[in-house]
Amino acid sequence: MKKILVTGINGLIGGILKRHLDSLGGYELSALNRSAAPGLTCTQADISDLEAIKPAFLGVDTVVHLAAFIEDLNDWHGNLSTNIVGTYNVFEAARLAGVRRVVFASSGSTVSGFETVAPYDAIVEGRYNDVPKQFKKITHKDVWPSGVYGASKIWGEAIGRHFADEYQISMLCVRIGRVTSENLPVDSCHASRFLSHRDVAQILHKCIEAPDHIKFDVFMALSDNKWGYRDLDHSKDVLGYQPEDAAKDVFF
Repeated sequence: MKKILVTGINGLIGGILKRHLDSLGGYELSALNRSAAPGLTCTQADISDLEAIKPAFLGVDTVVHLAAFIEDLNDWHGNLSTNIVGTYNVFEAARLAGVRRVVFASSGSTVSGFETVAPYDAIVEGRYNDVPKQFKKITHKDVWPSGVYGASKIWGEAIGRHFADEYQISMLCVRIGRVTSENLPVDSCHASRFLSHRDVAQILHKCIEAPDHIKFDVFMALSDNKWGYRDLDHSKDVLGYQPEDAAKDVFF
């Protein structure tokens, strides 16, 4: 049984991942949460407190770090406590416990600043006649954050690179698109960023099971959206990710 620790398992994506891994079998899940996680071994602590969270990592093979501050994308103190200090603490606790891999839930907010310029502004506004037939998609190597939140996620990727280089922990970062509880995009902007429940579960699972030689990487995560402007080729080539859903099937 591979032992997987999930931070923020009570959130939307945490619940999706739990159900997916439970359906597959072969995984022993535990949780690091501020609130209880029914049915799971759960360390209840705030990730901003390194000493309090250390016990959760003992004996763990892989950490999936989903916990994040999302209440106010420009709230400095909230982003600092959870997305910067908290993310560092998760990585450090993993290192101290000898964890093999951390899968970090980064965000499409690392590149959504591109939506302020053509042709990406036309895409998210639904002005599809203004979008050229050929345009450059945004790749995993690009950065243009939206708000303090997006910048904090870029920092998480950067400190993950440091941990991979300095301590040889496998650090895989997933720039997660827009996941909704309804499992549908709600407007043209979300349609370009849409990531279905089974597609987010798939890419996180593929990161958990990725070959050991992948020590650091960044992956875009979207469904196969007609107007998705983020390039999925790297995720497909390295992880074998194949999205099963598409916003064009449910929105247009």
